[in-house]
Amino acid sequence: MAQSNPFGKALIPDMIADASIQEIDGTFYCYATTDGYDAGLKTSGPPVVWKSKDFVHWSFSGICFPSAAGQLYWAPSKAIAANGRYYLYPTVNGYMYAAVSDSPGGPFHIAKGPDTFIKPYSANTLLKSQSSRPPVGIDAEVFIDDDKKAYLFWQLRHAARLYEDMVSVDTNVAIIETPHRGYSEGPIFFKRKGIYYFLYTLGGDEKYQYAYVSGNLSPLGPFDTPKGNDIIATTNYKRQIFGPGHGCVFNVQGTDDYYFVYLEYGRGSTNRQTYVNKLYFTNDGAIQPVDLTMEGVGALHKIKSDIPRKIKHALASSIRTELKINPAKDSSFQRVEYFAPSFAFDGANGSRWMASQNDTACWLIADLGKVDWIKRSDIYFVRPTAGHSYILESSVDGKHWTACGGHHDVRIQSPHSDVFKLKARYLRVRITGGVKGIWEWSIN
Repeated sequence: MAQSNPFGKALIPDMIADASIQEIDGTFYCYATTDGYDAGLKTSGPPVVWKSKDFVHWSFSGICFPSAAGQLYWAPSKAIAANGRYYLYPTVNGYMYAAVSDSPGGPFHIAKGPDTFIKPYSANTLLKSQSSRPPVGIDAEVFIDDDKKAYLFWQLRHAARLYEDMVSVDTNVAIIETPHRGYSEGPIFFKRKGIYYFLYTLGGDEKYQYAYVSGNLSPLGPFDTPKGNDIIATTNYKRQIFGPGHGCVFNVQGTDDYYFVYLEYGRGSTNRQTYVNKLYFTNDGAIQPVDLTMEGVGALHKIKSDIPRKIKHALASSIRTELKINPAKDSSFQRVEYFAPSFAFDGANGSRWMASQNDTACWLIADLGKVDWIKRSDIYFVRPTAGHSYILESSVDGKHWTACGGHHDVRIQSPHSDVFKLKARYLRVRITGGVKGIWEWSIN
């Protein structure tokens, strides 16, 4: 049976969910939940910010919210510019907090009170406790209207004014009326051509859907149900795209181009990846149902970048056994992941090479087919937010190897880049620390 990649062209070479994407001064920023830590909702990856100039080449370096590292860090909002700073609203340990930084890339710290987290929650949560009850609410979305007034939206269709200090929430809370009454998280709110759009989820896992209402009076409503189809994203069985859920909508600055960002059920539980499709509107402002694909939208800004070399052959020290992914709610979901070495060179972000768990050598070789000049290597490891160390070597004959890059200390970043000028036919990476796998390896 031919091994193929069922995950398409994911946006980022990592497992992320609940993405909030925005463009700031020509750079795209992606704030998200870091998935892929293999313990469901009992754990999450640390907070990082992925950045890109063109929407194709993404990178991050280090932890963006140091005090939140080691906590359950979920569903951060976009970074909101206000008061000369940037405010971020993640859910930490199940409660919403406000964080602040002088830069959209961080480092962020708790906006009010000590920069520390107390379990189950502290006095610094965004929503405040009512008598003895905890401050219920997750998945913050913040919207700034044309008059500079700020609004907060969160789980179960809740909305309220967010005051000028960006940390105080009006206690007059609205419940947005929608035609569907199912469970709702991951709210999305934006304004286009005088129309306010409120997007909300239904279901979960493979049954995730996105529906919407719209209006032109106020960010707090009232809203109308569209005359056409108000469910704009749902499972596409023909293309095997399951459960388009918690994401965002963003606009490319200076254009009327809007994009719908969503997580896909992926490998089940908290092992998801994120995809992007163009969002289209009718002449009267209705959102057209999204034509879901896993093909990506390509570059949104043109930048000068080298085209990666084609790899003639990829050889690995071992290959992990294929992974059968079980459905949660939809028995028609059938998916198997393979881990072929060639997946590290397909440029898809959704596939990966993984070594077997008992592999102590753990190496991957890229064969260029002939001896030639090589000047750069960029490696996107699996679970990069936990950090990696590695040794990079070159060879002209595949027998004699010379060290040409890498580092012995474990660094939390992606990609790991080495710049040099050498003649070789082969490059070999030996993973000495971190998860034994590579999403992508770009060689120039």
